[in-house]
Amino acid sequence: MTRGTRSIMMVAVLSLFLTVSLAGVALAADTIGVLDPQKVLFQHPKFQEVQKEIKAMMEKKQAEAKAAIEKATDDKEKQKIFNTKRQEAAMEEQKLMQPLFKDIDLAIRTVAKTKGITIVLDKAQVFFGGVDITEDVIQNLKKKYATQ
Repeated sequence: MTRGTRSIMMVAVLSLFLTVSLAGVALAADTIGVLDPQKVLFQHPKFQEVQKEIKAMMEKKQAEAKAAIEKATDDKEKQKIFNTKRQEAAMEEQKLMQPLFKDIDLAIRTVAKTKGITIVLDKAQVFFGGVDITEDVIQNLKKKYATQ
């Protein structure tokens, strides 16, 4: 190996070492929390109530769509009615779910701050490690609604 090649190799190895070391320092500064968002959502105290509202709304939109489609004469018009009602239903579902998402976001932030956690990731995306805050978030939500 020539002296120039050896110097380049040494710089490359040092650069790699420095990059790995700095990444380790950055990670060491953050405390990572993990949570199962689906479990938190399903155990939200208002989830079942909102699901009933969504089901009733969907049934209403289906009935409206069916009635409008029966009156329509051509297939393009029927498809347009169907798509419109589907979009309306999706927007209304999102509107009904939004308060739950806000509650969950606030509960996650509260629990993370209390535990000194700076990053919260979806548990399904983490192979190992992290502090599981799922149950703490669920308890935070239950406590909030127990006092209301």
